[in-house]
Amino acid sequence: MRLFRPITLGLTGFALAVTLPASAAHAAGGEFGWVGPGGKPYYVRNLPDKKCLDMRQVSRGARNGTKQPLSVYAGKHCKGAATRLAPGASAPSGKRFASVVLNPS
Repeated sequence: MRLFRPITLGLTGFALAVTLPASAAHAAGGEFGWVGPGGKPYYVRNLPDKKCLDMRQVSRGARNGTKQPLSVYAGKHCKGAATRLAPGASAPSGKRFASVVLNPS
């Protein structure tokens, strides 16, 4: 059984993304998932396209369930070492990240 926690605990800025209509032209279908504090799984649907979003808590094990590539970054504001994830791909479970962007340039 997969448990998901409210996205408001996981990310800043995603609350606005969730309020966008599902048909928004700048959002990718599917879910972006990760593991947060205490090993709890989190996810968000319809990430905004090309917008860097910072994680609020310790995050690791990114999973790209969207239809577009995304990158997770070691630092805030999409700085530092980047790990690019193709659609359906996952980062190693212990790989930490501090920000994410869908469909990076």
